[in-house]
Amino acid sequence: MTEQRLQRELDKLKKRILSLGAMVEERVRMAVRAIESRDDKLAAKIVLMDYEIDEKEVEIEEECLKVLALHQPVAVDLRFIVAVIKINNDLERVADETVNIAKCVQRLAKQEKFEVSFDYYQMAQKAEFMVKMSLDALVNLDPDLSFRVLMLDDEVDRIHSDIHDRVKEAIVQKPDRVEYLINLLLISRHLERIGDHATNIAEEVIYMIEGEIVRHGRWDQGVEETGH
Repeated sequence: MTEQRLQRELDKLKKRILSLGAMVEERVRMAVRAIESRDDKLAAKIVLMDYEIDEKEVEIEEECLKVLALHQPVAVDLRFIVAVIKINNDLERVADETVNIAKCVQRLAKQEKFEVSFDYYQMAQKAEFMVKMSLDALVNLDPDLSFRVLMLDDEVDRIHSDIHDRVKEAIVQKPDRVEYLINLLLISRHLERIGDHATNIAEEVIYMIEGEIVRHGRWDQGVEETGH
């Protein structure tokens, strides 16, 4: 009976973390649209809705701690709960980054538009895709999908580095537009951080399934050994 109760609690936890994931994924899509359209109203909506994510994150963490205290799970069940706690935190942080992006968009919307030699479309799409893939990996318990997320992270990092260099060049050429350009750089940084958190989620899915910790570059070795 206790085992059945534990399984019900774990099933409930999975549904709650997937529900939070869907909400966060929608916030990322909204943030990407706000960047592309410089939509001040959409940006304001993202900021106002942040409390919903915060509340759910706290509820899921409390539920995880309750299951740990009442059932003292071991092995696979314990790994699942530990992974959910970490994924829960990363999802909340992704939502925070969408709020940061929204605030940058609000500041940009108040200023005269300045054409620069880059856009965020590719980077934003990749970051959004990484979040979607990491959550799909969680839903389907798919380690192969998780490894694809890890590989995409390097691409997002390279784009961020390129944007950083281009912003520095633009500041030299247009020192009177420093504030505008800094906000463009911050958007790039926040997108890069979304990619980082998606990577963390993918790593936790691998840990949940295989019991292997692949953080801090250890996934390269995992690719060689497993053929992922």
